[in-house]
Amino acid sequence: MLLVAPLASIEAMTVDEAAKLLPDQVGQYRAVGKPFLPGPKSNRAVTPEGLESSSTIGRLYSSPKGESFKLIVNKMRKDTEAYALLIKDAQAGRTAEQSSEQQIKVGDVGTASIILPGRVLFFKGPTYVVLERSKAAGDDEEMIAFARLFSEGLDKGEGDIPVLVKHLPDWEKAQQRALYATTLDGLKAAAGSQPVLDAVTFEGGAEAVTATYGPSRLVIIENMTPQLATDNDARIQGRIKELRDQGQAAPSAYERVGNYSVFVFDAPDEQSAKQLIKSISYEQVVQWLGDNPRALERAQRQYTETTAGIIVAVLKASGLSILLCLGIGGLFGGLVFRHRRAQQAATAAYSDAGDMVRLNIDGMSAQQDPARLLGRGDG
Repeated sequence: MLLVAPLASIEAMTVDEAAKLLPDQVGQYRAVGKPFLPGPKSNRAVTPEGLESSSTIGRLYSSPKGESFKLIVNKMRKDTEAYALLIKDAQAGRTAEQSSEQQIKVGDVGTASIILPGRVLFFKGPTYVVLERSKAAGDDEEMIAFARLFSEGLDKGEGDIPVLVKHLPDWEKAQQRALYATTLDGLKAAAGSQPVLDAVTFEGGAEAVTATYGPSRLVIIENMTPQLATDNDARIQGRIKELRDQGQAAPSAYERVGNYSVFVFDAPDEQSAKQLIKSISYEQVVQWLGDNPRALERAQRQYTETTAGIIVAVLKASGLSILLCLGIGGLFGGLVFRHRRAQQAATAAYSDAGDMVRLNIDGMSAQQDPARLLGRGDG
Protein backbone atom coordinates (compact mmCIF):
# COMPACT_ATOMS: atom_id res chain seq x y z
CA MET A 1 0.00 0.00 0.00
CA LEU A 2 1.39 3.39 -0.98
CA LEU A 3 1.10 6.14 1.56
CA VAL A 4 0.37 9.57 0.21
CA ALA A 5 1.58 12.46 2.36
CA PRO A 6 0.78 15.89 0.91
CA LEU A 7 2.72 18.90 2.11
CA ALA A 8 1.29 20.48 5.23
CA SER A 9 1.28 23.94 3.69
CA ILE A 10 -1.07 22.96 0.87
CA GLU A 11 -4.44 24.63 1.07
CA ALA A 12 -7.20 22.19 1.94
CA MET A 13 -9.99 21.39 -0.48
CA THR A 14 -13.50 22.53 0.19
CA VAL A 15 -16.47 20.19 -0.03
CA ASP A 16 -17.47 21.74 -3.36
CA GLU A 17 -13.98 21.20 -4.77
CA ALA A 18 -14.04 17.62 -3.57
CA ALA A 19 -17.40 17.08 -5.25
CA LYS A 20 -16.04 18.43 -8.55
CA LEU A 21 -12.95 16.23 -8.38
CA LEU A 22 -14.91 13.10 -7.45
CA PRO A 23 -18.36 13.37 -9.06
CA ASP A 24 -21.14 10.82 -8.68
CA GLN A 25 -20.48 9.50 -12.17
CA VAL A 26 -17.44 9.44 -14.46
CA GLY A 27 -18.59 8.22 -17.85
CA GLN A 28 -20.00 4.75 -17.30
CA TYR A 29 -18.41 4.43 -13.86
CA ARG A 30 -20.66 5.20 -10.88
CA ALA A 31 -19.62 6.29 -7.40
CA VAL A 32 -20.29 3.94 -4.49
CA GLY A 33 -20.98 5.87 -1.31
CA LYS A 34 -19.74 9.33 -0.43
CA PRO A 35 -16.19 10.72 -0.65
CA PHE A 36 -13.99 9.85 2.33
CA LEU A 37 -10.73 10.98 3.88
CA PRO A 38 -7.98 8.38 3.41
CA GLY A 39 -6.03 7.46 6.50
CA PRO A 40 -6.26 5.16 9.50
CA LYS A 41 -10.03 5.62 9.46
CA SER A 42 -10.53 5.46 5.73
CA ASN A 43 -14.32 5.27 5.96
CA ARG A 44 -14.69 8.74 7.45
CA ALA A 45 -17.26 10.63 5.42
CA VAL A 46 -16.34 14.05 4.10
CA THR A 47 -17.57 16.98 6.16
CA PRO A 48 -16.62 20.65 5.99
CA GLU A 49 -14.72 20.23 9.26
CA GLY A 50 -12.90 17.16 8.01
CA LEU A 51 -11.60 18.90 4.91
CA GLU A 52 -10.04 21.82 6.74
CA SER A 53 -6.77 19.93 7.30
CA SER A 54 -6.72 17.69 4.25
CA SER A 55 -5.86 18.07 0.56
CA THR A 56 -6.40 14.35 -0.08
CA ILE A 57 -9.75 12.74 -0.72
CA GLY A 58 -10.97 9.36 -1.92
CA ARG A 59 -14.05 7.66 -3.32
CA LEU A 60 -15.10 4.21 -4.48
CA TYR A 61 -16.37 3.61 -8.02
CA SER A 62 -17.82 0.60 -9.81
CA SER A 63 -17.89 -0.32 -13.49
CA PRO A 64 -20.76 -1.88 -15.48
CA LYS A 65 -18.77 -5.15 -15.42
CA GLY A 66 -18.87 -5.20 -11.65
CA GLU A 67 -15.26 -4.08 -11.09
CA SER A 68 -14.68 -1.93 -8.00
CA PHE A 69 -11.99 0.76 -7.78
CA LYS A 70 -10.68 3.06 -5.07
CA LEU A 71 -9.69 6.50 -6.31
CA ILE A 72 -7.43 8.73 -4.17
CA VAL A 73 -6.91 12.33 -5.33
CA ASN A 74 -4.19 14.61 -3.96
CA LYS A 75 -4.50 18.32 -4.70
CA MET A 76 -1.06 19.95 -4.69
CA ARG A 77 0.02 23.57 -5.03
CA LYS A 78 1.83 23.11 -8.35
CA ASP A 79 2.61 20.55 -11.02
CA THR A 80 6.12 19.78 -9.78
CA GLU A 81 4.85 18.72 -6.35
CA ALA A 82 2.40 16.30 -7.95
CA TYR A 83 5.22 14.92 -10.12
CA ALA A 84 7.46 14.53 -7.07
CA LEU A 85 4.81 12.39 -5.37
CA LEU A 86 4.36 10.29 -8.51
CA ILE A 87 8.00 9.30 -8.90
CA LYS A 88 8.42 8.76 -5.16
CA ASP A 89 5.46 6.38 -4.99
CA ALA A 90 6.43 4.82 -8.33
CA GLN A 91 9.84 3.81 -7.03
CA ALA A 92 8.35 2.61 -3.75
CA GLY A 93 5.84 0.44 -5.65
CA ARG A 94 8.32 -1.16 -8.04
CA THR A 95 10.17 -4.41 -7.46
CA ALA A 96 13.43 -5.54 -8.98
CA GLU A 97 11.62 -8.23 -10.97
CA GLN A 98 9.20 -5.88 -12.70
CA SER A 99 9.56 -5.49 -16.45
CA SER A 100 10.58 -2.41 -18.42
CA GLU A 101 6.94 -1.79 -19.38
CA GLN A 102 6.20 -0.85 -15.76
CA GLN A 103 7.97 2.48 -16.02
CA ILE A 104 6.98 6.11 -15.99
CA LYS A 105 5.30 6.96 -19.28
CA VAL A 106 4.64 10.49 -20.50
CA GLY A 107 1.26 11.18 -22.12
CA ASP A 108 -0.36 7.76 -21.64
CA VAL A 109 -2.55 8.47 -18.62
CA GLY A 110 -2.58 12.10 -17.52
CA THR A 111 0.69 13.97 -18.00
CA ALA A 112 2.83 11.09 -16.75
CA SER A 113 1.95 7.76 -15.20
CA ILE A 114 3.14 4.37 -14.10
CA ILE A 115 1.01 1.25 -14.29
CA LEU A 116 1.61 -1.44 -11.69
CA PRO A 117 -0.33 -4.65 -11.06
CA GLY A 118 -3.68 -3.58 -9.63
CA ARG A 119 -2.69 0.09 -9.43
CA VAL A 120 -2.35 3.15 -11.67
CA LEU A 121 -0.40 6.19 -10.50
CA PHE A 122 -0.50 9.40 -12.51
CA PHE A 123 -0.36 13.17 -12.27
CA LYS A 124 -1.92 15.89 -14.35
CA GLY A 125 -1.34 19.55 -13.53
CA PRO A 126 -1.28 19.99 -9.74
CA THR A 127 -3.26 16.78 -9.13
CA TYR A 128 -1.75 13.43 -8.19
CA VAL A 129 -4.01 10.39 -8.44
CA VAL A 130 -3.75 6.82 -7.16
CA LEU A 131 -6.26 4.35 -8.59
CA GLU A 132 -6.44 0.84 -7.14
CA ARG A 133 -8.53 -2.24 -7.69
CA SER A 134 -10.54 -3.05 -4.61
CA LYS A 135 -10.11 -6.78 -5.26
CA ALA A 136 -6.79 -8.58 -5.65
CA ALA A 137 -7.96 -10.20 -8.87
CA GLY A 138 -9.51 -8.08 -11.57
CA ASP A 139 -9.25 -6.52 -15.00
CA ASP A 140 -6.29 -4.15 -15.28
CA GLU A 141 -7.44 -2.96 -18.71
CA GLU A 142 -10.73 -1.81 -17.20
CA MET A 143 -8.80 -0.01 -14.47
CA ILE A 144 -6.54 1.75 -17.00
CA ALA A 145 -9.57 2.79 -19.08
CA PHE A 146 -11.14 4.34 -15.98
CA ALA A 147 -7.87 6.16 -15.16
CA ARG A 148 -7.69 7.65 -18.67
CA LEU A 149 -11.32 8.75 -18.54
CA PHE A 150 -10.94 10.35 -15.12
CA SER A 151 -7.74 12.19 -16.15
CA GLU A 152 -9.58 13.92 -19.02
CA GLY A 153 -11.54 16.05 -16.54
CA LEU A 154 -8.49 17.32 -14.63
CA ASP A 155 -6.72 20.64 -15.10
CA LYS A 156 -3.69 19.97 -17.31
CA GLY A 157 -1.57 22.72 -15.72
CA GLU A 158 1.68 23.12 -17.65
CA GLY A 159 0.96 19.92 -19.54
CA ASP A 160 4.46 18.46 -19.18
CA ILE A 161 6.87 16.95 -16.70
CA PRO A 162 9.20 19.42 -14.91
CA VAL A 163 11.78 20.79 -17.34
CA LEU A 164 14.53 20.20 -14.77
CA VAL A 165 14.13 16.46 -15.30
CA LYS A 166 14.79 16.93 -19.02
CA HIS A 167 18.13 18.56 -18.21
CA LEU A 168 19.44 15.31 -16.74
CA PRO A 169 21.94 13.49 -18.97
CA ASP A 170 20.06 10.86 -20.97
CA TRP A 171 16.92 12.03 -19.18
CA GLU A 172 14.44 9.60 -20.78
CA LYS A 173 16.21 6.68 -19.12
CA ALA A 174 17.33 8.65 -16.05
CA GLN A 175 13.79 9.69 -15.09
CA GLN A 176 12.97 6.05 -14.32
CA ARG A 177 15.44 6.16 -11.41
CA ALA A 178 15.24 9.89 -10.65
CA LEU A 179 13.69 11.55 -7.61
CA TYR A 180 12.29 15.07 -7.53
CA ALA A 181 12.27 17.40 -4.52
CA THR A 182 10.56 20.71 -3.87
CA THR A 183 11.90 21.06 -0.32
CA LEU A 184 15.32 20.70 1.28
CA ASP A 185 14.10 17.85 3.49
CA GLY A 186 12.81 16.08 0.42
CA LEU A 187 16.18 16.44 -1.29
CA LYS A 188 18.05 15.13 1.76
CA ALA A 189 15.77 12.11 1.86
CA ALA A 190 16.27 11.47 -1.87
CA ALA A 191 20.03 12.09 -2.08
CA GLY A 192 20.99 10.45 1.22
CA SER A 193 22.89 11.92 4.12
CA GLN A 194 25.19 14.48 2.48
CA PRO A 195 26.65 17.06 4.92
CA VAL A 196 27.18 19.64 2.18
CA LEU A 197 23.42 19.94 1.68
CA ASP A 198 23.16 21.67 5.05
CA ALA A 199 24.49 24.78 3.30
CA VAL A 200 21.72 24.76 0.70
CA THR A 201 18.53 26.78 1.00
CA PHE A 202 15.36 26.36 -1.06
CA GLU A 203 14.44 30.01 -0.54
CA GLY A 204 12.47 31.52 -3.40
CA GLY A 205 10.98 28.21 -4.54
CA ALA A 206 14.09 26.26 -5.55
CA GLU A 207 13.59 22.70 -6.78
CA ALA A 208 15.93 19.75 -7.28
CA VAL A 209 16.27 16.47 -9.11
CA THR A 210 18.63 13.61 -8.37
CA ALA A 211 19.48 10.43 -10.26
CA THR A 212 22.15 7.76 -10.18
CA TYR A 213 24.62 7.09 -12.99
CA GLY A 214 26.41 3.89 -12.10
CA PRO A 215 27.97 4.43 -8.65
CA SER A 216 27.66 8.22 -8.97
CA ARG A 217 24.72 10.29 -7.77
CA LEU A 218 23.97 13.53 -9.61
CA VAL A 219 22.05 16.30 -7.86
CA ILE A 220 20.81 19.41 -9.69
CA ILE A 221 19.29 22.27 -7.70
CA GLU A 222 17.57 24.99 -9.71
CA ASN A 223 17.57 28.41 -8.05
CA MET A 224 14.89 30.78 -9.23
CA THR A 225 17.13 33.89 -9.65
CA PRO A 226 20.83 34.56 -10.28
CA GLN A 227 21.10 36.26 -6.87
CA LEU A 228 19.77 33.20 -5.04
CA ALA A 229 22.14 31.04 -7.08
CA THR A 230 25.07 33.28 -6.10
CA ASP A 231 24.15 33.17 -2.41
CA ASN A 232 23.78 29.40 -2.45
CA ASP A 233 27.06 29.01 -4.32
CA ALA A 234 28.98 31.04 -1.73
CA ARG A 235 27.58 28.98 1.15
CA ILE A 236 28.23 25.70 -0.66
CA GLN A 237 31.84 26.60 -1.52
CA GLY A 238 32.47 27.52 2.09
CA ARG A 239 30.88 24.31 3.35
CA ILE A 240 32.92 22.14 0.95
CA LYS A 241 36.17 23.76 2.13
CA GLU A 242 35.14 23.23 5.74
CA LEU A 243 34.33 19.54 5.15
CA ARG A 244 37.64 18.90 3.40
CA ASP A 245 39.62 20.65 6.10
CA GLN A 246 37.91 18.44 8.70
CA GLY A 247 38.46 15.29 6.64
CA GLN A 248 34.72 14.66 6.26
CA ALA A 249 32.83 13.39 3.22
CA ALA A 250 32.61 16.05 0.49
CA PRO A 251 31.14 15.95 -3.03
CA SER A 252 33.24 14.32 -5.72
CA ALA A 253 32.61 17.46 -7.77
CA TYR A 254 30.59 20.64 -7.49
CA GLU A 255 29.93 23.38 -10.00
CA ARG A 256 27.55 26.27 -10.48
CA VAL A 257 26.05 26.20 -13.97
CA GLY A 258 23.93 29.30 -14.54
CA ASN A 259 21.20 29.16 -11.91
CA TYR A 260 21.96 25.51 -11.19
CA SER A 261 23.93 24.17 -8.25
CA VAL A 262 25.26 20.80 -9.43
CA PHE A 263 26.74 18.07 -7.20
CA VAL A 264 28.20 14.65 -7.95
CA PHE A 265 28.56 12.25 -5.03
CA ASP A 266 30.36 8.91 -4.78
CA ALA A 267 31.99 9.14 -8.22
CA PRO A 268 34.95 6.78 -8.93
CA ASP A 269 37.20 9.78 -9.60
CA GLU A 270 37.03 13.54 -10.01
CA GLN A 271 37.43 13.37 -13.80
CA SER A 272 34.33 11.21 -14.30
CA ALA A 273 32.40 13.45 -11.91
CA LYS A 274 33.27 16.58 -13.90
CA GLN A 275 32.41 14.81 -17.14
CA LEU A 276 28.97 14.00 -15.75
CA ILE A 277 28.43 17.67 -14.90
CA LYS A 278 29.44 18.72 -18.42
CA SER A 279 26.80 16.44 -19.93
CA ILE A 280 23.96 18.40 -18.29
CA SER A 281 21.69 20.21 -20.76
CA TYR A 282 21.33 23.70 -19.30
CA GLU A 283 18.87 26.16 -20.84
CA GLN A 284 18.81 29.75 -19.74
CA VAL A 285 15.47 31.53 -19.55
CA VAL A 286 15.31 35.33 -19.29
CA GLN A 287 12.18 36.93 -17.84
CA TRP A 288 11.67 40.69 -17.61
CA LEU A 289 10.26 41.90 -14.33
CA GLY A 290 8.85 44.98 -16.07
CA ASP A 291 8.13 45.87 -19.69
CA ASN A 292 10.44 44.17 -22.14
CA PRO A 293 12.63 46.94 -23.68
CA ARG A 294 13.01 44.85 -26.82
CA ALA A 295 9.33 44.22 -27.32
CA LEU A 296 9.09 46.67 -30.27
CA GLU A 297 12.20 45.22 -31.89
CA ARG A 298 10.83 41.71 -31.50
CA ALA A 299 7.43 42.75 -32.92
CA GLN A 300 9.11 44.42 -35.93
CA ARG A 301 11.24 41.38 -36.58
CA GLN A 302 8.22 39.11 -36.31
CA TYR A 303 6.24 41.37 -38.68
CA THR A 304 9.12 41.39 -41.19
CA GLU A 305 9.51 37.64 -41.04
CA THR A 306 5.76 37.12 -41.40
CA THR A 307 5.51 39.53 -44.36
CA ALA A 308 8.49 37.97 -46.09
CA GLY A 309 6.98 34.56 -45.57
CA ILE A 310 3.68 35.67 -47.13
CA ILE A 311 5.46 37.16 -50.17
CA VAL A 312 7.50 34.03 -50.71
CA ALA A 313 4.37 31.90 -50.35
CA VAL A 314 2.49 34.05 -52.91
CA LEU A 315 5.39 33.83 -55.39
CA LYS A 316 5.59 30.11 -54.99
CA ALA A 317 1.83 29.73 -55.45
CA SER A 318 1.87 31.99 -58.53
CA GLY A 319 4.79 30.16 -60.11
CA LEU A 320 3.13 26.84 -59.45
CA SER A 321 -0.14 28.06 -60.95
CA ILE A 322 1.62 29.28 -64.12
CA LEU A 323 3.47 26.01 -64.54
CA LEU A 324 0.26 24.10 -63.95
CA CYS A 325 -1.66 26.17 -66.53
CA LEU A 326 1.11 25.81 -69.12
CA GLY A 327 1.30 22.10 -68.51
CA ILE A 328 -2.45 21.55 -68.81
CA GLY A 329 -2.66 23.82 -71.90
CA GLY A 330 0.23 22.02 -73.57
CA LEU A 331 -1.33 18.63 -72.82
CA PHE A 332 -4.74 19.51 -74.28
CA GLY A 333 -3.16 21.31 -77.24
CA GLY A 334 -1.06 18.26 -78.01
CA LEU A 335 -4.10 16.00 -77.81
CA VAL A 336 -6.09 18.24 -80.23
CA PHE A 337 -3.13 18.40 -82.63
CA ARG A 338 -2.73 14.62 -82.68
CA HIS A 339 -6.48 14.19 -83.17
CA ARG A 340 -6.54 16.52 -86.21
CA ARG A 341 -3.50 14.80 -87.70
CA ALA A 342 -5.21 11.43 -87.27
CA GLN A 343 -8.31 12.74 -89.04
CA GLN A 344 -6.19 14.12 -91.88
CA ALA A 345 -4.38 10.82 -92.31
CA ALA A 346 -7.67 8.86 -92.38
CA THR A 347 -9.33 11.10 -95.05
CA ALA A 348 -8.60 10.60 -98.78
CA ALA A 349 -7.23 13.78 -100.32
CA TYR A 350 -8.27 14.80 -103.86
CA SER A 351 -8.44 17.91 -106.03
CA ASP A 352 -11.20 19.21 -108.32
CA ALA A 353 -8.84 21.59 -110.11
CA GLY A 354 -7.28 19.13 -112.52
CA ASP A 355 -4.26 18.56 -110.37
CA MET A 356 -3.67 22.29 -110.32
CA VAL A 357 -2.71 24.05 -107.11
CA ARG A 358 -5.69 25.07 -105.09
CA LEU A 359 -6.34 26.31 -101.55
CA ASN A 360 -7.44 23.69 -99.11
CA ILE A 361 -7.37 25.54 -95.82
CA ASP A 362 -8.28 22.66 -93.53
CA GLY A 363 -6.03 20.26 -95.42
CA MET A 364 -8.63 17.53 -95.34
CA SER A 365 -11.33 17.85 -97.99
CA ALA A 366 -12.28 20.24 -100.72
CA GLN A 367 -15.16 22.57 -99.98
CA GLN A 368 -17.68 22.53 -102.87
CA ASP A 369 -20.48 25.05 -103.12
CA PRO A 370 -22.86 23.92 -105.93
CA ALA A 371 -24.14 27.48 -106.33
CA ARG A 372 -20.70 28.67 -107.42
CA LEU A 373 -20.16 25.97 -110.11
CA LEU A 374 -20.69 26.77 -113.81
CA GLY A 375 -23.76 25.12 -115.26
CA ARG A 376 -24.18 23.60 -118.73
CA GLY A 377 -24.04 26.32 -121.42
CA ASP A 378 -22.64 28.91 -119.03
CA GLY A 379 -19.28 30.39 -119.80
